[in-house]
Amino acid sequence: QVQLVESGGGLVQAGGSLRLSCAASGSIFSINTMGWYRQAPGKQREMVALIGSGGSTNYADSVKGRFTISRDGAKKTTDLQMNSLKPEDTAVYYCYIYSNYGRSYWGQGTQVTVSP
Repeated sequence: QVQLVESGGGLVQAGGSLRLSCAASGSIFSINTMGWYRQAPGKQREMVALIGSGGSTNYADSVKGRFTISRDGAKKTTDLQMNSLKPEDTAVYYCYIYSNYGRSYWGQGTQVTVSP
């Protein structure tokens, strides 16, 4: 059974920083892409940042220059450093993994709240 466990969410003032971490455990092999999505109340889930096995990254336009994604393939972890946070970044953030076998895995989500 595969588990993705996120940590690092919380409440922060606008302009502040948070670092989200995600650790995968269980029978998950040959990870292709790791990343983060978010879902704000009343909105659809959206991609925030993705990182491929070779280190290539993809960011949502709204977070470019403020967020940085990283990964450790051996440890099956991915981190999201979030700087210059804005109230519109408030959402539940979900860790995501896509394997080379075509399977997707999601974490349970961690709340990030940015106050004005």
